[in-house]
Amino acid sequence: MNKPASILRDVFGFDAFRPGQEEIVGTVINGTDTLAVMPTGGGKSLCYQLPALARDGVTVVISPLIALMRDQVRALRAVGVDAGALTSGNSDEETREVWRSAEDGRLKLLYIAPERLALGTFPNMLKRFGVSMIAVDEAHCVSQWGHDFRPDYLRIGELRQALDVPLAAFTATADEETRREIVARLFDGKTPRIFLRGFDRPNIHISFSPKTKPNAQVLDFISNHPGQSGIVYCGTRKKCEKLAEVLNGRGLSACHYHGGMEPNSRRLAEARFNSEEGLIVVATVAFGMGIDKSDIRWVVHADLPKSIEAYYQEIGRAGRDGEPADTLTLFGADDIRLRRSQIFDGAAPAAHKAADNARLNSLLGLAEVHGCRRVTLLKYFGEQSRKCGNCDNCDLPPEVSDCTQEVRKALSAILRSKERFGASHIIDILMGNETEKTRQWSHDRLPTFGVGRDCDRNRWLGIFRQMLGQDLVRADNSRLGALRITELAHPVLRGERRIMQRHDHAGPKKTVKMPKAQVSERNADLLFKLKMKRRELAEASSIPAYVVFSDRTLIEMAEHRPVSTDQMRRIHGVGEMKLSKYGRVFLDVIANC
Repeated sequence: MNKPASILRDVFGFDAFRPGQEEIVGTVINGTDTLAVMPTGGGKSLCYQLPALARDGVTVVISPLIALMRDQVRALRAVGVDAGALTSGNSDEETREVWRSAEDGRLKLLYIAPERLALGTFPNMLKRFGVSMIAVDEAHCVSQWGHDFRPDYLRIGELRQALDVPLAAFTATADEETRREIVARLFDGKTPRIFLRGFDRPNIHISFSPKTKPNAQVLDFISNHPGQSGIVYCGTRKKCEKLAEVLNGRGLSACHYHGGMEPNSRRLAEARFNSEEGLIVVATVAFGMGIDKSDIRWVVHADLPKSIEAYYQEIGRAGRDGEPADTLTLFGADDIRLRRSQIFDGAAPAAHKAADNARLNSLLGLAEVHGCRRVTLLKYFGEQSRKCGNCDNCDLPPEVSDCTQEVRKALSAILRSKERFGASHIIDILMGNETEKTRQWSHDRLPTFGVGRDCDRNRWLGIFRQMLGQDLVRADNSRLGALRITELAHPVLRGERRIMQRHDHAGPKKTVKMPKAQVSERNADLLFKLKMKRRELAEASSIPAYVVFSDRTLIEMAEHRPVSTDQMRRIHGVGEMKLSKYGRVFLDVIANC
C-alpha cells in the first residue's frame, strides 16, 4: 500500500493536505465506515479518490449528476488514474471500455448514478470486479428531510450489504436531523466515524437584497465583476432562458442550462462553462453540482433558494480556489409565497411539511437578519462565529425599528377583511386608497381604513414581505393568494410580542472589492501566455482548461518562474503525470517570456 503523502504528491501534485483531509483519508484507507461533512471547496473528492488508489480493488463512487461524474473522471485520467463512469450519456464504446478496464483489473474508480442500482443484476456484476469500497458523494440526497432527496439513494444500503465492503459518505450540507437519517439509511444504524469539518468559507462575501427590479439588480451586480466567471441561479427553466437572453443582449457572454434541454445542448453549455473564461451560466440549481471549476468568482440567486442547506451549497460553487468571491441573493414576497405553497400544497406528511417550513424560516431569517449574516449562517450549522466583516450587514449595518404597531394594523386589516385578500388590497385599505375594490367590498368603512397613511406603499410592501418571512401570515393558494394569519401572529395581536423589522434602502449595495491582479505587474504577461497555452492544450484534447492546470498552478508558475523539471515539480498541482505530459511545454513558455 502506497503512503498517502506519496500519492498526494506524485499523483495529485499537492505538497500538503487541506485542513481536515488527512485524518479522514487515513480513516477511509483503514476501511472504517465514515461520514464526513466538509465545506464545499474543502476537498471532499480527494478524501475518497486518494484512498481508492491506496487500497486494493475497485472503489464504486455513487454520484447524483452526469456532469459531476464526467468532470471527475476527466480530472483523474489527466493525472494517470484509471477511472470510468457508467451513465446514460455514455456512447456504446465508452461503456465497453469501462467494462474492459474492470475485467482487466485496471479500473480503480467506477462512478455510477444511484438510479443504476435499480437494475437487479448490477450488484452481482460489481462482485465480479473486486469492489473493495463504496463512496457516496452528496450523501444528503439519501435523506427525505434534505433538500435534494433522490429515492434511488435508498438502495445504497442494500448494495453495501450485498458487497459487504466499507462505505464512506460525503456531503457539504447536513444538519443533525439529516445526519441521523444518513447513518440510518447507509450504515444499517451502526455508527460510522463522523467528521464535522466546519462550514465557514471566509473568502465568500455574502449579501441579500429585496427584489425591486431583478434584471437590473443582476446586471448591476455583474457590472462590478467584469470578465469574471459566474453563475446566476433561477427558479424556473423559462426564467433561465429569458435572463440569458437579457445578458447576451447587453453584450455579456452568457448561456442557459436546465434539465429540459436536449442532451447535446446541455453538454455544449457544460463545455463552454469549462473552457471559456468569463462565461456566465444562467441555470437551475442542479448546475455546477460537484464541478471543480476553481475560478468561479461570483454566484447570484435571482430567486430565493429552498433552504439554507441549498443556499450554502450553491454559493459554495464560487471561490473554490480560496480567493475572494462574491454572492448576492434576491428575494421578495412572491418567492416566499411560492416556497410556502410548495411546502403546504404538497402531499408530504405533516411532520415533513413542518420540517421543510422550519428550514425555509431559517433561510428567511438569514435574509432578514439585522446582524452579521455569517454568524447566523454558521449558527444554523451548529458553529459559533464572530462578526465576519465580509457580508453586506457588516459593510453597512441595516436600519432597524420596532414595527409592532404597523404589523398589528396590518394583521387587523387582514382579519377585518375576513382573510380573503392579498397584500396589495390590504395595503390599499391601510393607506386609505379609495379604489373600486375597496368600495365594492365596503372596505372604505372598516376601522382600519387609512390607519397606515404614515407609511408609503414601498414601506408597506417591505413590512408585508417581512411578515411573510417571519411566518406571521401565509398566502392561501386555494383562495388566489389571500393572506391568512398564523398562530405566531396571535401573541402580536394581544400585545405579548414585539416585532423588529429592517428598513429597505433603495440604491446600490456595496459589493466586495475583488483583487485587480493575480500576479505582480512584471509577471502579468507571462500569466496571460501560460493561460493561452493551457487553452490550446485543452482544446486539442477536448477537456476543460482547469483539467490541464488550475489557475492557482499557473499563478505559481508565473510568480516562481521554474527553469527545470525539479523546480516545476515543486509547483502546486504538478504531479508526475502532468509533469511528464505538460512540464516541458510550460517550461518553454516561461523560458521564452
